Amino acid sequence: MNSSFWILLTACLVAVTCGLVGTFLVLRRMVLMGDAISHAVLPGLVGGFLLSGSRDPLVMLLGAGAVGVLTAWLTEWVHRSGRVDTGASMGVVFTFLFALGVILVSAFAGQIDLDPDCVLYGEIAYVAYDTVLWGERDLGPRAVWLLGGALLFNLFLIVAFYKQLKICAFDPELAESLGIRTATYHYLLMIATAITTVAAFESVGAILVVAMLVVPPATALLLTQRLSGVLILASLIGCLSAGLGYSLASAADCSIAGAMAVAAGVLFLLTFLFSPRHGLVTRAWFRQRSLLAEE
Repeated sequence: MNSSFWILLTACLVAVTCGLVGTFLVLRRMVLMGDAISHAVLPGLVGGFLLSGSRDPLVMLLGAGAVGVLTAWLTEWVHRSGRVDTGASMGVVFTFLFALGVILVSAFAGQIDLDPDCVLYGEIAYVAYDTVLWGERDLGPRAVWLLGGALLFNLFLIVAFYKQLKICAFDPELAESLGIRTATYHYLLMIATAITTVAAFESVGAILVVAMLVVPPATALLLTQRLSGVLILASLIGCLSAGLGYSLASAADCSIAGAMAVAAGVLFLLTFLFSPRHGLVTRAWFRQRSLLAEE
């Protein structure tokens, strides 16, 4: 299989994995948490490297998951205990943890193969060359296996706790009154966000991860209000963004991840303007027709 196939497969796995968890982040108005976790997990990665002495995927995910939960808990604690705005508390926590991770990388740079830039800028063009070997057999790119595992985890989480996640997203107070422990599902969502972020950012970069967490779900919400429909549309829009972005990058010889993020933004803009129910142009057209009919 050529590299184009693996690039598109990796991008689509990122799109679907991020779209599933990103839908709940958008509904709960926690979109910046994905950006926060994508930066804040750096200390967890460093800790995993130092403990295992290798770039073991399981240790990376465990370390990132732990720091992801810590980020969510610290953000909530600062918000409630210090009466600080949620956005401000999130900014304080993730910048502190990211800076701590940079310091740890600098301090142990001779022992670990990790650069802070890899958290921000992945290079999806090279995914086909970082493969998993079983003896002498090549099992395919490591990124595909990591993202496949993250996708299965997110699917299991949504299928197993769909009702609880739905109620917590739309009406947390109702969820509490029904005896649903909203904090439990909040932290499950944070763990899923951390796993998704870590599985994706080394190959595609945090910028594309954050874009896929936010833009496709936001676009889907302009097209339908049904949660199941939003989950499906967000995944499809993300995959379409990946395909269009790859075509753009090939034609313009530019960053593939950046072109995919731009494609997602263009699709959102088109939907924002022309969606059947919420589009600005569509509503203006119907308003004009109504005025003409009244005359």
